[in-house]
Amino acid sequence: MQYQSTRSGLTANSLEAVLRGIAPDGGLYVDPDIAARPFDWQRCLTLDEFGMAEMLLAHLLPDFEDMGALVQRAYRGRFENERISPLVRVGGAWVLELFHGPTSAFKDVALSMLPQLITKAREQLGVTERIVILTATSGDTGKAALEGFHDVPGTAIAVFYPDGGVSAVQRAQMVTQRGGNVHVTAVRGNFDDCQRGVKEAFRDVDAAEYGMRLSSANSINIGRLAPQVIYYFSAYAQLAADGGIAVGDAVDFIVPTGNFGDILAGLYAKLLGLPVGRLVCASNVNNVLFDFIRTGRYDARRDFVRTSSPSMDILVSSNLERLLFIAADGDTEAVRGWMNALSTDCVYSVDASAHKRIRGWFSAGYADESATRRTIARVWAENAYLCDPHTAVAMSVLDDYRRSADYTGAPCVVLSTASPFKFPAVVLDSISGSASGDEFDQMEELSDLSGLPIPKNLASLRSLPELHRAVVDRCRITSAVRDILSEEAHRA
Repeated sequence: MQYQSTRSGLTANSLEAVLRGIAPDGGLYVDPDIAARPFDWQRCLTLDEFGMAEMLLAHLLPDFEDMGALVQRAYRGRFENERISPLVRVGGAWVLELFHGPTSAFKDVALSMLPQLITKAREQLGVTERIVILTATSGDTGKAALEGFHDVPGTAIAVFYPDGGVSAVQRAQMVTQRGGNVHVTAVRGNFDDCQRGVKEAFRDVDAAEYGMRLSSANSINIGRLAPQVIYYFSAYAQLAADGGIAVGDAVDFIVPTGNFGDILAGLYAKLLGLPVGRLVCASNVNNVLFDFIRTGRYDARRDFVRTSSPSMDILVSSNLERLLFIAADGDTEAVRGWMNALSTDCVYSVDASAHKRIRGWFSAGYADESATRRTIARVWAENAYLCDPHTAVAMSVLDDYRRSADYTGAPCVVLSTASPFKFPAVVLDSISGSASGDEFDQMEELSDLSGLPIPKNLASLRSLPELHRAVVDRCRITSAVRDILSEEAHRA
């Protein structure tokens, strides 16, 4: 099986696709035959989470040897909950909790696995060069990538985050990160600036000059995206085991998303045979995806708004390119044209046929700040359940979806992407009407009020020293990458 770039006929096997992160032509690697290759999805549902992960990843990334061992090293003993992704009933819906990993965010599921995949790909391909991971983050990816890659032999990790554009807890998680191969840099700009700068570095920096290779931990890397498919199967299996559905029944998923990777994994699960009904894209007021799904027109020419759900504060959703490839039936020329238009004009429109296919799979909604806070308060008052603001966006959108013509009547699963303790100020203020002190004081108050323990990885942050203070202008990311490569070369 060969992966293919979304923008041309360039191909790579799964080892090469993971190690490169992004195709040489700037496209993203996709499996053009994902819906055609047989997959025994019903057997997959009978396995535990480790067996499920092994079966799915061996299918999606077939060139990797010893996938079972890689899965065990990635997940065994790293999550605070007995299940990696537990499903809980909250009112009339189910919530898939994806925040029980080492950084209390859904990114842990994928970014616990990616270092194993990159290390194995490097070994199997006989690559001797050091792999430098470049990552743009809107909050959660950065810490999860740092946690996964710190001190991994043969690698270095460089994270760029928007200065002032992440929560205090998210920032603390990154700037206190230990590791001899770790680089953390704030960028004067927003996430889109970080993401654009990292992509430019991939294009403009010749890592070979430093004896190294570049790769990515963002969901543009298929090795980051593939593990996210696992928790859709896990949610479905848990729902079936609890009697919420019979195997074969459709289930709708409501997914808070900014870069479109988390919800795209749901489409991949559907293409593999899992009975996924509607995939509901939940946005905050940076609702470019909401508009696109409704109209087929992607228009990033709008004001960027910083919200209480910063991981969704994104106007250019990179993973949407993979959806366009599927919706255009593999027409790389069309995808390349749309991406060129986005790059030059910040706007494009897909044709009617592609938009019809997208609307066949996806619904969309959004929640503003007021609705987000009301939802946090309501879910707590009605169910004694704490939502972080990203999850609250999805819960709010769920309410709207159930009143819409798109609603199928199927059971609904909301993906909960972060611990409420990562955003204590907005959660505490929403449920109690006030939030005083710094965010560490607020975590303690939220714990006292709710009776829930602060996740261990967050509770320890206050006492950790700040190790990374670099700040650069948005136009200096490429230069910063060159400096990092030079530093790593001298260190080697």
